Amino acid sequence: MRASLIQIAVNEGESAEGRRRRMAALVREQAGADLVVLPELWTTGAFAFEEFGAQAEPLEGPTYEAMAKAASDAGVWLHAGSVPERAADGRLYNTSLVFSPSGDLAAAYRKIHRFGFDKGEAVLMGAGRELVTVRLPGTTLGVATCYDLRFPELFRSLVDAGAETLAVPAGWPERRRSHWTLLARARAVENQAFVLACGTAGTHAGVPQAGHSIVVDPWGEVLAEAGADEEVLTVEFDPAQVARTREQFPALKDRVLGMETPRR
Repeated sequence: MRASLIQIAVNEGESAEGRRRRMAALVREQAGADLVVLPELWTTGAFAFEEFGAQAEPLEGPTYEAMAKAASDAGVWLHAGSVPERAADGRLYNTSLVFSPSGDLAAAYRKIHRFGFDKGEAVLMGAGRELVTVRLPGTTLGVATCYDLRFPELFRSLVDAGAETLAVPAGWPERRRSHWTLLARARAVENQAFVLACGTAGTHAGVPQAGHSIVVDPWGEVLAEAGADEEVLTVEFDPAQVARTREQFPALKDRVLGMETPRR
């Protein structure tokens, strides 16, 4: 399987519509790939909190339309990163979109773990509640977003739902870049799955981005890693390695669930 991660820069000098056009062109250039993955909130910037409401769009809004067309033109499975979605009730969500090679929407995922503690995304956006997996030819894709990476129980639940490849679009800050690569490798090792983690370059509302999109195999080996600037990271991997790894080192079979809480 050939995957391309598009690590685009999100800078204030470019409009959201201009970035949509540029991203659509980059997706079309990946014709021949099996899967293309984009970053989190690339139309606004993950830290441009004041833009979330102003740039929010319905699920089938301009980003949906542009990315559906780009996926169809390129003939690729496209994880189109995430957009600030305004739901019918007016609430905002950080929502990822996955398109088939025909341009049909295969899945939408509302981010479960919102970053910011008592500010930013955590108070501006609603929390998703549903796990999302997508069956691709040769693998099942589990979908998570950025801050989700810190919560291993989410990824174990995705594996229980059949995930073999984990896609994680992000807008991860440079100051915590060491966590980004560490957590991506940890999620791959503990779940014996491929991790495709796609970040952004540039600066979001004054916050320098980590870049360093990364692809990790089920043993935790880094197959490819981008630098800090704009880049398309392309890697070939064998999805069948997941089953081989789980058979050769069947750690997942030794999980102990339902442990009792100690009495005090």
